[in-house]
Amino acid sequence: MAEFEVSHELNTCGLFCPEPVMMLHNKVRDMKAGETVQVRATDPSTQRDIPKFCNFLDHELLLQKEQDKEFIYLIRKAAK
Repeated sequence: MAEFEVSHELNTCGLFCPEPVMMLHNKVRDMKAGETVQVRATDPSTQRDIPKFCNFLDHELLLQKEQDKEFIYLIRKAAK
């Protein structure tokens, strides 16, 4: 994550749909516009759900990758 500054971290490993996106929604609600959150997940459905969440709410998905059986996302909260 050296290329991006991570403001917050959210570990949803071991949780299944819809919990990771619900937790992400709650975390983003408490963040300031422009801050970033790194999400770690093990549920493969997050590969579909998190990009849709970002698109729907205009948040910027900066990074999406799979590493060591985890899905990692970096999201920048949209300005309102």
